[in-house]
Amino acid sequence: MQLGFVGLGRMGANMVRRLSRGGHACSIYARNREVSGALARETGAEVAGSMAELVGKLAQPRSVWVMVPAGPATDEVIAELASLFQPGDTIIDGGNSNFKETAARARVLRNSGIEQVDCGTSGGIHGLARGYSLMLGGERDVVLRHGPLFDTLAPGIEAAPRTPSRAERPPTNVEQGWLHCGPAGSGHYVKMIHNGIEYGMMQAMAEGLAILASTGDGARPELDHVSLDLAEICEVWRRGSVVSSWLLDLTADALADNAGLEHYSTRVADSGEGRWTVQAAVDQGISAPVITGALFARFASHDDSGIAPKVLSAMRNKFGGHAGVAPAGGK
Repeated sequence: MQLGFVGLGRMGANMVRRLSRGGHACSIYARNREVSGALARETGAEVAGSMAELVGKLAQPRSVWVMVPAGPATDEVIAELASLFQPGDTIIDGGNSNFKETAARARVLRNSGIEQVDCGTSGGIHGLARGYSLMLGGERDVVLRHGPLFDTLAPGIEAAPRTPSRAERPPTNVEQGWLHCGPAGSGHYVKMIHNGIEYGMMQAMAEGLAILASTGDGARPELDHVSLDLAEICEVWRRGSVVSSWLLDLTADALADNAGLEHYSTRVADSGEGRWTVQAAVDQGISAPVITGALFARFASHDDSGIAPKVLSAMRNKFGGHAGVAPAGGK
């Protein structure tokens, strides 16, 4: 397929690489000409010098994927694209936009005949090799029309053993790694909840490792003066344990590289989705103490110097490239 792509950051550039390798014709735009030029030389993508030029390179009905930070940056890009688009064209928002804003924006765009697909995208900086899990919202026929793009970006059915209860059924796009969740906003909503769950999983792992790290400090007489090796424990857990996971893999890698995680910050940022998930739980009257506690723990980490926030920082850095490595001379 022919696709315009705006936003060539940590994830966006790798998505263009994966799409180009899959045979799709990408036209790319970024404000930084050096970044877009280098990526074009690597992938064969066409470079556009402006948003108008990008749109002009595409045949109707046009499709442009927007992969910029949620909030004002996304609003600005989509507004400019909408001013250049014609009825039948499609904007795909692959960032972490708030689902409420996504649904409202889709209604406005549809009044002009422009379609919007919201794509919750999980895979982080490893998506080029592993593929991306894609959660999609929008009109069903519009989503399915872009199926070849999603097939290329998704990990594919080989990425995981088939669920036993599905084994006798024909494979679907869900097993490829992408799902049409429902109407506009639902893709970003499902991704938001995914990230809220991620908060809870990360927090549980960090707290467990913190308990292990404190063993032998005198509070546990049965194991006084015992020093447990967190890197080795994570390594054995990776093999056959119930808590084995990609998050554990990344944690084991961080600990094997730097056992005390001295290079990681104790200040753990939250990127918004955790807050929105907690607010959704409040709005919908759903008890979510684990996710809420994990969010508040990130706030508390601003004054915490222990191992748990460093584990969280290490995980965020490993899967998403988020800032979390301590600058020279300080945490």
